[in-house]
Amino acid sequence: MPEAASLAAVVEALADRFRSMPQSRLLGAVPGHPSRAAAALALARRLAAAAQAAEAVAGGPTGPDGAPREFPDAGAFAAGDQLAVAGHDLAAALAALPAPALVPLPGPLGGPATAEALLARALAEVAATAALCG
Repeated sequence: MPEAASLAAVVEALADRFRSMPQSRLLGAVPGHPSRAAAALALARRLAAAAQAAEAVAGGPTGPDGAPREFPDAGAFAAGDQLAVAGHDLAAALAALPAPALVPLPGPLGGPATAEALLARALAEVAATAALCG
């Protein structure tokens, strides 16, 4: 799915914004999150869980009992890097799937979706987080 490269590009741009934020902005609260860094981590965790679900479709590794592995909190200064890693993982997983492939996302991520729909959701979430943390 070649369009997955667009996800990597927008995630990298947002990750760069987080990497360049001073501590005061990273730790500043935004609606729904105690800090911008926490908002970035929440997005990174959703992207990572979606990537793991997409990788599982192609026979990739999963956590214990098939459950997604939790993305760790490495601190405010790692938020940009964590976001980049999760976004690039999802973009790579989606690139390996045909657009109509069904990805069995867990309920908290919206339930099963085609790879194409998952890409659209991820792009929307990145844009929403960018607007929230602007």
